[in-house]
Amino acid sequence: MRTASADALLREASGRRFTAAVLRVERGGAVQFEAAYGALDDGPSAPHTELTTRFDLASLTKLFVATVALDVVAQHTLGLDDELTGLVPEWRGGAHATITLRRLLAHTSGMQSGADYRTLFGSDVERFALTQALVAGPGERVIYSDLGFIALGVVVARAAQQALSALVAALGARAAGGMSVAFRPRGDERSAIPATEFDGWRGRVRGTVHDEKAELMGGVAGHAGLFGTARDVAALTEGFLGPICGRSATFVADDAAREAVLEQGSDPILRRGLGWALKTSDENSCGAAMSRRTFGHTGFTGTCVWADPELDLSVVLLTNALYFGRNDLRDLRAAVNDAAVAEFAS
Repeated sequence: MRTASADALLREASGRRFTAAVLRVERGGAVQFEAAYGALDDGPSAPHTELTTRFDLASLTKLFVATVALDVVAQHTLGLDDELTGLVPEWRGGAHATITLRRLLAHTSGMQSGADYRTLFGSDVERFALTQALVAGPGERVIYSDLGFIALGVVVARAAQQALSALVAALGARAAGGMSVAFRPRGDERSAIPATEFDGWRGRVRGTVHDEKAELMGGVAGHAGLFGTARDVAALTEGFLGPICGRSATFVADDAAREAVLEQGSDPILRRGLGWALKTSDENSCGAAMSRRTFGHTGFTGTCVWADPELDLSVVLLTNALYFGRNDLRDLRAAVNDAAVAEFAS
């Protein structure tokens, strides 16, 4: 099985751009290539990365929570365009009142992007996210928002009357063969997870969520906190790519899967679907070779997934690039995606 260009890129980057990585490429819903690179940290006796290694998925968490939200809609518990004040009484009578599920999913709620975690010690982060003043009118423009997805996690948990962690677990159980994706790895699992950043608050972060807001929320949040494998991310992605390409739906109905990857919010950097980011230019980290119909997402720790319906191709690249600092990984992601297209879709 030939993958020289993508494989060579990641072998060359291993130990410099990340200590651990897994690449998984699927076409037509079938695995074309999967490989693990490096080790769980840069110590001399660090365990090697395995195909089953779970990574801190960072903002790829948003894709799983968005899928839970679409499933709640499918159960007729909540409509995409319903106002949410019945579930979020904090929003009654104010600027938040016209926020809908669609606007939260598309990052058009008007909620601000995030907050410096150092201002949130001793605070109820969930309440902060729900009550912080808007920075734009609902529906006015795209503002990529962690706070919006924290609010989304609250909304779906209240609508389903279940904990967000339980909703994600139930979603994973529906995948063929199940999923290992979960919040808050057990103590005995943490040593098998790639380490991420060293910070002055927690030291070297390993097996607990890197995202500080999620950490202050106990590790369970709508915007970050999930740990999972490349197979988990590929399975979720296939739940949207498959119905578009004529295969059966897994997590949401065919029409919902198709709508989720249509433009819901216009933006010159990254257009927005329902949870998913949509390719907007060849400067995006999906690279130049994938079509404009491509959808995906990135995560701050060094994770990403992109899928192109025209090629029926998905590429999952999980790394712990944050281990070596807060450096931009866009060039490597784009190069790997371009190589995967050349290798498997040409």
